[in-house]
Amino acid sequence: QDFLALTKIGIVNSNLITAFTGLWLAFQFSDRHFLQELDILVYTLVGSALIIAGSAAMNNYIDTDIDPLMASKKSRPTVTGRFKPSAVLALALSFIVIGEIFLFSASVSAGIFGIAGILAYVVLYSMWSKRRHVSNTIVGSISGAIPPLIGWAAVEPALGMGAWALFLIMFVWQPPHFYALAMKRTEEYRAAGIPMLPVVKGFHRTKKSMLAWVLLLFPLPFLLMDLGIGFIILATLLNVGWLTLAIKGFKVEDDLKWAKTMFIYSLNYMTILFVSMIIFAVFV
Repeated sequence: QDFLALTKIGIVNSNLITAFTGLWLAFQFSDRHFLQELDILVYTLVGSALIIAGSAAMNNYIDTDIDPLMASKKSRPTVTGRFKPSAVLALALSFIVIGEIFLFSASVSAGIFGIAGILAYVVLYSMWSKRRHVSNTIVGSISGAIPPLIGWAAVEPALGMGAWALFLIMFVWQPPHFYALAMKRTEEYRAAGIPMLPVVKGFHRTKKSMLAWVLLLFPLPFLLMDLGIGFIILATLLNVGWLTLAIKGFKVEDDLKWAKTMFIYSLNYMTILFVSMIIFAVFV
């Protein structure tokens, strides 16, 4: 359990879904069969899992000074002392290097996008923006949007519109998702001195931002017209549901309960949307 907490297995799993979606759509749109290229699938998924887990462990290593100040982070092995900092650093770097070897074995482009994702999460987010800027969540969204590009690039190094559509969907999805989580943990972030939007600007301003980001999602499914009208309808219904919930946030009495509902909806939204892409791609 300590190992899974260190590598943030939940984040690894969710990002693998998006990486696989990118890979799957690239196979489908290029009329290639994944069963004939299982090596690419294995290299991509194993490599992606390792660099994401390694980057997450590196984030824990970087945050050893602030995690003890946050109740939700106190069970991390870097806080409890179950893992020594030197061991965490060695594990993180090993995972990243081995993961990159796998990704470069899939394609050079996949390896390069893997490096871009690592730098975006470890350097741009964890080391730079997280503690300095209220826009840290938006900066962090760059790394979270790269896994589908890695998956696509492993099959088709020259990325098409579909790959960038997945990137944009993931990028826009993340701010309202993480703002909901930040609202739930506002006092923890305040205690740790992290300038998250709810801490700096308050709940009402955060709700406005969440509403704006949800609205930005509406046109993005139309970039994936190749998946058919059924996908467009499903994606639009998911967007309408999230928009309705976001608007209700301005009238609720319990902000934290609403934030929890928004967070849960966002998780279901991402899972349903990306799984549906995989399914619809089979029938187009």
